[in-house]
Amino acid sequence: MNEPRASVIGAASPGGAPRILVVEDESALGLLLSYNLEAEGYVVERVERGDEAELRLEESAPDLVILDWMLPGVSGLEICRRLRAREATRTLPVIMLTARGEEGERVRGLSVGADDYVVKPFSVPELMARVRALLRRARPERVAVKLTAGELELDRETRRVRRAGRDVHLGPTEFRLLEYLMEKPGRVFARSQLLDSVWGMSADIDERTVDVHIGRLRKALAKGGENDPIRTVRGSGYAFDETFGRGGG
Repeated sequence: MNEPRASVIGAASPGGAPRILVVEDESALGLLLSYNLEAEGYVVERVERGDEAELRLEESAPDLVILDWMLPGVSGLEICRRLRAREATRTLPVIMLTARGEEGERVRGLSVGADDYVVKPFSVPELMARVRALLRRARPERVAVKLTAGELELDRETRRVRRAGRDVHLGPTEFRLLEYLMEKPGRVFARSQLLDSVWGMSADIDERTVDVHIGRLRKALAKGGENDPIRTVRGSGYAFDETFGRGGG
């Protein structure tokens, strides 16, 4: 196999859980959505103003946005239009929430690029199902239970890693590092990016800590002359080798 693939679809574990931005100015509804999404295993960020959502989206795009139509600052309709105009967020999944149920309004919401449209009041289980469906279509690797590359397999549900039939014993941090790198084979991540995504943006940790944990990960993965699946890019950072597993490597 040429690269990690999604083998089974299901809820992601916290280490590599999809990130969802909830933009809703009704505090009670925003809290309800956040609670239910977090219960499903997603990482949730919530804002109540359109202009604040714009800033968050420019800083770091999530895996999906739940976007209210009517917002203070900038309307959800305008935010969606701007997301579709930018290359980096052109395909970002967007579910629009609104009290407007008329057919013409639904068409308007979809015409600016929303992937789905939910009219208030709505069923929370139905919304959760729509979230899962959109994530499966847009980012299957983020909701897969297992990631595999050649003889290497990472199981998010059991938190186990195996290589060529043997268990690879990893600490929690090394597991999250491998999971994050395997999600995007070939993509080079700077140490600062890995710190933000694996340790958390609030973590007060030196970037050299990343090197230490990468070293531990490599030691656990590659034994007895086995190929190292982690690639170092001098001056840039680390990547999961997209060629790993080809020809039995």
